[in-house]
Amino acid sequence: MTRLRLRSVLLRCCLLGALISATGPSRAAPPPGGAPPAAAALRQQARIAFFGRRWADAEARFEAALAAPDAAGMTEVQLAEVLGYLGLSELEQGKHREAAEHLGESLEHDAALKEPLVRRFTAGFNKALEHVGRIYVAAAPPDAEVLLDDEPIGTGATVLELFVDPGKHTLRARLPGYEELSHRVEIAGGATVGATLTLSRVAPPPPPAPEPSAKKSEPVAPAAAPPGPWASWPGTLRIAGLAVTTAAISSGTVFMLRANVLDGDIDERGDGLDRDPAWTSDACRQVPQPSACPELHRLRVQRDTSRALGAALVATGVVVGAATVVSFFAGSSSPRAKAAPAALHVLPVTTAQQIGVVALGAW
Repeated sequence: MTRLRLRSVLLRCCLLGALISATGPSRAAPPPGGAPPAAAALRQQARIAFFGRRWADAEARFEAALAAPDAAGMTEVQLAEVLGYLGLSELEQGKHREAAEHLGESLEHDAALKEPLVRRFTAGFNKALEHVGRIYVAAAPPDAEVLLDDEPIGTGATVLELFVDPGKHTLRARLPGYEELSHRVEIAGGATVGATLTLSRVAPPPPPAPEPSAKKSEPVAPAAAPPGPWASWPGTLRIAGLAVTTAAISSGTVFMLRANVLDGDIDERGDGLDRDPAWTSDACRQVPQPSACPELHRLRVQRDTSRALGAALVATGVVVGAATVVSFFAGSSSPRAKAAPAALHVLPVTTAQQIGVVALGAW
């Protein structure tokens, strides 16, 4: 009996071990759906931290979601929400420059966002702009590298929009074969300025002096014909003038076209609101304001800024172009006059109180 019981116990132990070995791998295997994508998990964690008012934690997780390997798979709505909530997290921590950059990028996709989020991100963007300065930079030639406080920010192929902390900042443009140009900007919070950086080609080195010779002097050659307008006036200055004219007028045209598009959007939204019986012309002056008022205000600010910059850049192009044309006649009228080295820097400037152009240098 004792042997039978011992044999029964051993048999049960063997069966239990076999059952454990058979079921162990299946418990260790991952779920059929697999692990969630890194970006999706980080977005969820960031939203939990945001609504829990843990701003630093939310900022870090939103940035990690943007840098995740599968971040390129995010939809336009998801990307706009991540950028917007990241900007709000930075705004709560007093990081106004970063908040303005991320909220501005989010509002570029405002068509994909729901109206409450558009209003919330727009309010945060306007609040951040009160504490930072905005600089629009144009550079020529288009492939010139532009730097802000020695940090590369892009090229002259497009007009760059920069958000900076109030104070003094240095803009530089450089390109091999051209003289490097530096421009100092001082800006206050809530202000907007423009800067144009136009590079001039490096002058070729002078030819080497002829070596002394004991031979008899050769007959003097006949005097050369008087130099043309390109030689009597520094050619590099005329090339720079043409480049400034082209870049300024092209950029100004782009801004004015953008202002027209925004004006059309404002009219279209206004027509839609006029069909609402509850809407009146002074509805935005009431308290509380209707939900459409912040969006209309944002569109009007963007339209006015684009129109002002466009007008300033076109005016700059016209002034520089006219001066360049005059230089041809001035050079041809006095071929023997020796041109002094000169440089011209034209800067469009816009603030809340005025619009104008500042020209530094001499022709």
